[in-house]
Amino acid sequence: KALFLQHYPKMTERLLSEIIEQAQSRWSITGISVIHRVGRLLPNDQIVFVGVAAEHRDNAFSAAEFIMDYLKTRATLWKKAEWSDEAQWLGIKQSDLDAASRWDSDD
Repeated sequence: KALFLQHYPKMTERLLSEIIEQAQSRWSITGISVIHRVGRLLPNDQIVFVGVAAEHRDNAFSAAEFIMDYLKTRATLWKKAEWSDEAQWLGIKQSDLDAASRWDSDD
């Protein structure tokens, strides 16, 4: 029925700035834009936008994947799924943790 995303604004903004700085230090990037919606969202609503500009597409793609993996596993965003008769807070999926672990060796 809906997805509710909650966050602590100042903490989330600080952490997003840190991950953007990390991406800029790992790859040659000319620009990054991250927009993540919060609040109550309906099915098919757009939730996140990650745009990365670079001279070489490999840098842009890698940085965008890095940022998205961070958003899925480490950002201070909490998700609650709402069904017609119940709601449940969602945890991090193992598949998301596995995807994010590929960046650990580069730290």
